[in-house]
Amino acid sequence: MRMRAAVLEQFGQPLVVQELDLAEPKAGEVLVRLVACGVCHTDMYTASGVDPSGYAPTVLGHEGAGVVEAIGDDVDSLQVGDHVVTLFSPQCRECVHCVSPKTNICLAIRDQQGKGHLPDGTTRLSRDGEPIRHFMGTSTFAEYTVMPQIALAKVSREAPLDRACLFACGLSTGLGAAMFTAKVQQGSTVVVFGAGMVGLGAVAGARLQGAERIVCVDLSDERLQMARHQGATDTLLGGSDTVQEILDMTGGFGADYTIEATGLVSVMRQAVESARMGWGLATMCGVAGKGETIAIVPRLLITGRRVAGSSFGGVKGRDQVPLLVQRYLDGDIDVDAFLSHRIGLDDVNSGFELMEAQDGIRSVIDFG
Repeated sequence: MRMRAAVLEQFGQPLVVQELDLAEPKAGEVLVRLVACGVCHTDMYTASGVDPSGYAPTVLGHEGAGVVEAIGDDVDSLQVGDHVVTLFSPQCRECVHCVSPKTNICLAIRDQQGKGHLPDGTTRLSRDGEPIRHFMGTSTFAEYTVMPQIALAKVSREAPLDRACLFACGLSTGLGAAMFTAKVQQGSTVVVFGAGMVGLGAVAGARLQGAERIVCVDLSDERLQMARHQGATDTLLGGSDTVQEILDMTGGFGADYTIEATGLVSVMRQAVESARMGWGLATMCGVAGKGETIAIVPRLLITGRRVAGSSFGGVKGRDQVPLLVQRYLDGDIDVDAFLSHRIGLDDVNSGFELMEAQDGIRSVIDFG
């Protein structure tokens, strides 16, 4: 079939919206008609050329939600008409990682996904016979996409898809960092660095876990107000004195949990330094630039602090994304507050511009 998509032709250049060919789904694959897709920082990160694993040409986009239009052979978990959220982090439910409660990083299709291929090592996207690679196994800056069934989460039809799409990446990453990676305990103190989509999700997740004190750190007063709306009890303007301010707020000890959601290695270090001596856990969600490293004083670790990485918030997508969406439907999470701008596919580059200007939290492409 022919469909329109936003293609990254060259790093550092605007995406080009054009017509591409999309092949039918093969065994284990599903054709999805996209209804909405968030414009995420990861898309801009790859488009800029600083992503060491990036490639072009490719159709970007991974924060998608839509409706199943067709299924290939051997698809047993989805039917035509199902509402789905796309998963850049799949869940096969069979590999050694999927059957373990210790991680959400599925191994089933990881190698081919990293090469821009679907599981059989080929692509469904093409232009004049030339294969176009898939991005993060999703490629949702497009009217349609073909994906493996193990990378789609079936969600309630009651959930508006322009809200549900935010659970495909940013919101679930933040919620999960607090709920599934850090496993924030009731009555604890949590510090969240960054009040973008991931950070605000982490604030909401810490609230849902019953944290007593939630401190959010950001450079924007407007975003800090949004953090209070999501459950932050305290806010701080970030700077060189942030660690000392947190220590002063916590009797000199530091926070039980810190969650970093900026991608800045300097802030990652602050997250470690402001974690509590003895048992503080610093969870890293942000994606740093190519070649960057974190400098940590070893004594901070020797005295009991721990550092954890969190991919997609530790969320096992097919099982847990539907549960998070249900919590939104139950009124536990205000997702409406995150949807800042509605744009069309032709305006995808303006979504990047709005993000760079820190104008709002999330621009969502409405495919109509």
